Amino acid sequence: MAGQLQLLRNMSKIKAIIFDFDGIISESLHVKTDAFAEMYRPYGDDVERKVIQHHEAFGGVSRYEKFRIYHGEYLSEEIDDRKVLELADQFSALVLDKVVASPYIQGVHEFISNYHDKYNFFISTGTPQAEIEIVMSRKNLTLYFKEIHGSPTKKEVHVKQIMDKYGYGRSEVVFIGDATTDRDAAKANQITFIGRFTTNEEIKKEKYQIKDFIGFNELLSTL
Repeated sequence: MAGQLQLLRNMSKIKAIIFDFDGIISESLHVKTDAFAEMYRPYGDDVERKVIQHHEAFGGVSRYEKFRIYHGEYLSEEIDDRKVLELADQFSALVLDKVVASPYIQGVHEFISNYHDKYNFFISTGTPQAEIEIVMSRKNLTLYFKEIHGSPTKKEVHVKQIMDKYGYGRSEVVFIGDATTDRDAAKANQITFIGRFTTNEEIKKEKYQIKDFIGFNELLSTL
C-alpha cells in the first residue's frame, strides 16, 4: 500500500509514458520465443534450449545483437552484418503477422485510447524500427503515440532523446517494461520504472509493478 501511494504521488506530475511493446502492450512474447526456437532447432536441442533461456532473460535486447551472440557463443561462428540482416529478415517473416494478431494486455488498449490526450505516449522497443512501425500501423495504434522508437538504437538512447527533445524533467516521465533493458534505460535517465513480470525474475524485485492495465486505469483515475 505504501508503495502504491508513493507511486500515485510520483505520477501526479507525469507528462509522458514510455511503453515497451512485447509483454506490455501485446501478449506477443511467445511469438518471438517460438521464432528463435524454430531458427536454432536445426542445431540441436542444447543450442535451442540455450537460445530460449537467453532470449527470455534478455527480452529487450535487439535480435541483431542476439544473432551475433547465439552464433558466436553457441555455434562458434562469427557472422558479418550481411548474415545478421539475412537472419533478421527471416525472423521478421516468422513473427510479423503473428505479433499483429496477438491480443492486447488486459486493459491496455482502453488505457491508451482513453488517456492519450492527457499524457504523451511513446514506444521504446528492441523490435527493428521499420517492423514496429508496421505493427503499430496494422494494429491501428499509431495515432495514439507521439513517437515510436525501435532498434538498432538502444532504449537508453530512446529515453534520452525523448527527454531532450521535449524538455521533460525526470519526475515527469515513466517507463513501463518487462525486461532489464527497460529497467536499465529508466535508471540511466533517472526516471521511474514500472515493471510487469513476464519471463524475467529480476523484474519482481522492482518497487513499482503492475499485472495489467485494469488497475492502472483505476490508479490514474484518483489523480
